[in-house]
Amino acid sequence: MTEESQPTLPKRQGSLRHWIDFGGLACFAAVFLFFRLRGLEGSEALVNATWALVAGSVAGVAAGLILEKRLPLLPLIVGGFALVFGVLTLLTHDDLWVKLKVSILNGCLAIALIGGWALGKQPLKALLGDVIPINDRAWRILTLRYGIFFACVAVVNELVRSEPLVGWAVGQVGMSNVDPADVWVSFRGVLWIASSTFGIANLPLIFRNLVADKPVDADAADTPNTAP
Repeated sequence: MTEESQPTLPKRQGSLRHWIDFGGLACFAAVFLFFRLRGLEGSEALVNATWALVAGSVAGVAAGLILEKRLPLLPLIVGGFALVFGVLTLLTHDDLWVKLKVSILNGCLAIALIGGWALGKQPLKALLGDVIPINDRAWRILTLRYGIFFACVAVVNELVRSEPLVGWAVGQVGMSNVDPADVWVSFRGVLWIASSTFGIANLPLIFRNLVADKPVDADAADTPNTAP
């Protein structure tokens, strides 16, 4: 690739949306902590904090429409899941729904990506839209990597949301008074960090396989994130 044909990098509006997603999650954690400090049980505090999660989902979708003038399919799916399961949590006053959302969303994404990869398709490219100008080989590698990543997230979330398992685990380290909801909310923060780190770890693959004469989209370094 010559110097003249190298893709140019625009300002990263995608990063702004990435941090809006983080802001929604941080607000959710802050509201949860507020109600916990007021003496509410973990499950009840989690239900009340879901209002912030729903608001963060709306903000993330709006950011995609306003900042980028379009919304790839993946952010729309993520936002839609967050809204549906958030509303279910608020209507039923049961924190099971907001916890299940992570498992169901990531499980569905894992099945779609790994299944598409096995059939020789590029479902990740279809989900993101044409936001990363890379060759087909790189798309296939990213598809498999993210399929496995989403599958791992779904499995780990099922383990972390299991109150009997969490109760047993914290009991083994002498912390039997820990509320399972506190553990799950902490896990959501760790998951955001893990998603961001995984995305950054895939940047070398992306930049080694850029297609010449096409600009790198603002989302290129933020692919893909499942928050809030």
